[in-house]
Amino acid sequence: MNSFPHRLLEGYRAFSANRLPTEQSRYLELSERGQSPEVMVIGCCDSRVSPEVIFDAGPGELFVVRNVANLVPPYEADGGVHGVSAALEYAVNVLRIKHIVVLGHAQCGGIRAFIDKIAPLSPGHFIGRWMDMFIKPGEIVEQRDHESIQDFVVRIEKAAVFRSLENLMTFPFVQEQVDAGALQLHGAYFGVAEGSLFVLDKAAKEFRSARAGE
Repeated sequence: MNSFPHRLLEGYRAFSANRLPTEQSRYLELSERGQSPEVMVIGCCDSRVSPEVIFDAGPGELFVVRNVANLVPPYEADGGVHGVSAALEYAVNVLRIKHIVVLGHAQCGGIRAFIDKIAPLSPGHFIGRWMDMFIKPGEIVEQRDHESIQDFVVRIEKAAVFRSLENLMTFPFVQEQVDAGALQLHGAYFGVAEGSLFVLDKAAKEFRSARAGE
């Protein structure tokens, strides 16, 4: 018989004994009134990059969608099944969120696999097809002259944030809210080793440290 992961049971029991008592009223309020987060975070599935942990968020504060390489697909009204698009539609049209943050990160396995063209990124597999969204038809992604592989990887990890922000604006309901000043789009990049966060300065097209005084 398969058993539920022991680590998760231990974690829940610790949560129930320590954190839940201090947040029970918050959970009760959320159950009665429903959720009303102001921020949606689109992040990577990577287990090291939890938006709730990074932003020290409590229950009900963040509406989070995670996928391989924190990608937002371009808008497609083709009758297909689109998980990220459905979550985005719900966040914007129902929850009326005020901010969308695309959170990229260092050492992203999806980006590195895309760059190295390693298994299972064959054209017929799910990951390969998903990562194909990252590039436009005819676009070539390659290492520049005198660019180290590490710098190349970081550049592409950050480029994924830019591409997702660009794709967000292909959704009519997102563009409508942005144009009306009711919704803002943001980019961020998390350094796993240092626990550092960098926020995108759109005007300069650069990621700047979020630490106070930097």
